[in-house]
Amino acid sequence: MKKIMLCCAAGMSTSMLVQKMRAEAAKRSMDVEIEAFPVAEIENQLQHADVVLLGPQVQFELQRLTELSTPRGLPVAVIDMMDYGTMRGDRVLDKAIQLMA
Repeated sequence: MKKIMLCCAAGMSTSMLVQKMRAEAAKRSMDVEIEAFPVAEIENQLQHADVVLLGPQVQFELQRLTELSTPRGLPVAVIDMMDYGTMRGDRVLDKAIQLMA
């Protein structure tokens, strides 16, 4: 099972997006685990992820998290602001899948 981690300022704003991504994954019969965490907890959670997607509000963390995740070959990217703002779980899921391929 692949694990997708979303990261935002407090872990709250991404919870709705996580629900939409889970619904889309279920619709596609995909076996994935999708969780959201606040940026303050991300370092403790990296070893459990296959891909990390950052909310636009924490994109300033991209370089630091990329440096931490590179030794593991763990992809890290920022979620598109429009997809995030409109809660396009399908498109964010597609981005995660593309990064894990």
